[in-house]
Amino acid sequence: MKNEYESPLNSRYASKEMKEIFSPDMKFKTWRKLWIALAETEKELGLDITQEQIDELKAHRDEINYDVAREREKLVRHDVMAHVYAYGTQCPKAKGIIHLGATSCFVGDNTDVILMVEAMKIIRKKVLSVINKLSEFAMEYKDMPTLGFTHFQAAQTTTVGKRATLWIQDLMMDLEQIDFVLSNTKLLGSKGTTGTQASFMELFEGDTDKVKKLDNMIAEKLGYSGVFAVSGQTYTRKLDSIFVNVLSGIAQSCTKFSNDMRLLQHLKEMEEPFEKNQIGSSAMAYKRNPMRSERMASLARYIMVDALNPAITAATQWFERTLDDSANKRIAIPEAFLACDAILNIYINVSGGLVVYPKVIERRLMEELPFMATENIMMDAVKRGGDRQELHERIRELSMEAAAVVKQQGGKNDLIERIAKEPMFGMSLEDLQKILEPKNFVGRAPQQVEEYINEQVKPVLDENKDSLIDDAELTV
Repeated sequence: MKNEYESPLNSRYASKEMKEIFSPDMKFKTWRKLWIALAETEKELGLDITQEQIDELKAHRDEINYDVAREREKLVRHDVMAHVYAYGTQCPKAKGIIHLGATSCFVGDNTDVILMVEAMKIIRKKVLSVINKLSEFAMEYKDMPTLGFTHFQAAQTTTVGKRATLWIQDLMMDLEQIDFVLSNTKLLGSKGTTGTQASFMELFEGDTDKVKKLDNMIAEKLGYSGVFAVSGQTYTRKLDSIFVNVLSGIAQSCTKFSNDMRLLQHLKEMEEPFEKNQIGSSAMAYKRNPMRSERMASLARYIMVDALNPAITAATQWFERTLDDSANKRIAIPEAFLACDAILNIYINVSGGLVVYPKVIERRLMEELPFMATENIMMDAVKRGGDRQELHERIRELSMEAAAVVKQQGGKNDLIERIAKEPMFGMSLEDLQKILEPKNFVGRAPQQVEEYINEQVKPVLDENKDSLIDDAELTV
C-alpha cells in the first residue's frame, strides 16, 4: 500500500530469492513441515497417530489459511497457537495431534535456523561470484603498474591486479567463516518447555531411547544431521549472533572495496560501471558519481551496526529463556540478510564491469616514480665510482627542489632532469629514463597474483563452479 511504510530493503535493494526466504509463505510452510515431521516421527515411534491423519496434514501443507490465523491471533494473542488452530480447521481428523508434546519454539526456533541456513547459502553463492569476477580482473591486470598508497599518500609501486587480490582475500576469509557456520549449524530439535524433553518423556511413558530418537529423526527428515545436545526452551541465541557476525564480516570486506573504488574514481584511475542513460547529479550533468559503491558502504554500515542486536540479545537471555528476543529477532535477522544480499548484488554488478584508465594510472605513477627511483639511481651512481654519502645528500637537496616545483608552483616533477645535469651522478637523461621503467618497481606483484589466484582461489572456484552467478540485477 502506498500510504504505509515499507522497508527499502524489500522494495529497493534485496533480491527476490532472498525476500522469499523470509516471506510469510516460507515461514509458515516450514512450520507445517515441522508439524508433519513431528507427527510422522511420533507415529513411527509408536504413538497412536494414523496414516490418514498424516496424509491429511500433508494435503494441506502449502495451503496457509492466513485469514483464519489472523483472526485467531487477535483472540488468543499467540501466533503459534493461532496457526495450530488454522491448520486444524483444514485438517479436522488430524487437529488433535498437531503440535503434540511440543512448545512454540519447536516450530519457531527450528524454522529460524532453517531460514538462516538457506539464506546463508544464497550469500555464499554470491560471495563466490564476486570472488570469481575479481579473480578474472586480477589476472587481466596483474602486470599493470600503478601507484601504491599508504595513508593515502604515494608509496611504492604495485599493480592493478595485485590490489584486487587484497579485495579477494577478504572475501575468501569470509567464505571460510560461511562454510564453518554452515557445517556446524544444528537444529533445536524437540526439547520441550525448558529443554528437558519432559513432555515427550510423558508421551512415551519414560522411554528415554524413543525420546532421543525423536529428536534426531525429526532433524533427519528436515535434512539436518544433528540437533543441539542441550538447550533451554530455545536454541542458544549465540547462534544468531554468530550468523550475523559472518554477515558483518562480509559487510566489512564490501566496505573496504567500495571505499577503495570511491577513491580510485576520484583519482580517475578506475570507475564503477555507468549506464548510457544514468544521471550522476541532478545539478551537475557532467558528474559520474560512484553511487553503487556508496550504496554498498551505506548498507554495509547498517549490517555492522545491526550485528549488535543479536549480540546483546544473546548476552541478556535469562535462564531457560525470556521473550525479549522475539520482536528484535524478527527485525534484526532478516534485515541483516536482506542488506547483505543487496550489497553483494551491487558487488557482483560492479566487479563485473570495472573500468580502468591506463593512461591516467601511468601519468600519476610517472609523477611520483622519480622520487621512488632515487635509491636505485644512487646505487647505480655508486657503482660508477660516486661517494654514497655525498650522493645521498645531493639527491635529498634535488628532491626537495623538485618537490617545491610540484607543490608550490604546480609544475612538473623535474627531479630526473636535475639529476641528469649533475656531473657527480655521471648519468645521462637516457640512462635515468631506463631506470624509471615502472615494471622494475613492482617487485613480485605479478607473480603474487598468479600464485594466489591459481593456488588458493581457483581450486575453490572450480569446486563451486555450478554456484557462480554471471550478473545480479539491480532494481535501482
